[in-house]
Amino acid sequence: MPARNRRLPRDLSWPLTTSDIRSALGEQVTNAADLGFDNRPHDDGTLLHVEWIPPISSNYGSGIHPALWYSVRICVAPLPATERAVARRALQQHALPELASWIGAARRAPEGWTLTRRSRCWRVTGSTTAYRDDWQPYR
Repeated sequence: MPARNRRLPRDLSWPLTTSDIRSALGEQVTNAADLGFDNRPHDDGTLLHVEWIPPISSNYGSGIHPALWYSVRICVAPLPATERAVARRALQQHALPELASWIGAARRAPEGWTLTRRSRCWRVTGSTTAYRDDWQPYR
């Protein structure tokens, strides 16, 4: 990330870039996703988070805009800069292919599944990753 766009202290770094995610998911999926980068590390070690956005409306104007219904929100969390290389490699090898599969399965899921908010998170454990679905414990 260029220094002019940097929102992190020098001791923190994001393990993945927008280009990493685009190359893993393909341009079409990436254009239909909301991609963000957190400013603070997560207490539980989560580095990559994806959330399915169901159709949620509100009578008071605080619902999710219909243009975002049936899409995904992807978020990358920072980690200490000294851990970036190991985390990047593990996320690219394990989490990004799983992310692409999860998004594909979400788009083909039955209506009942798509009407509920769903999520999956990944964190690095050694040289691989662990994940959790819908805020359950990591496996």
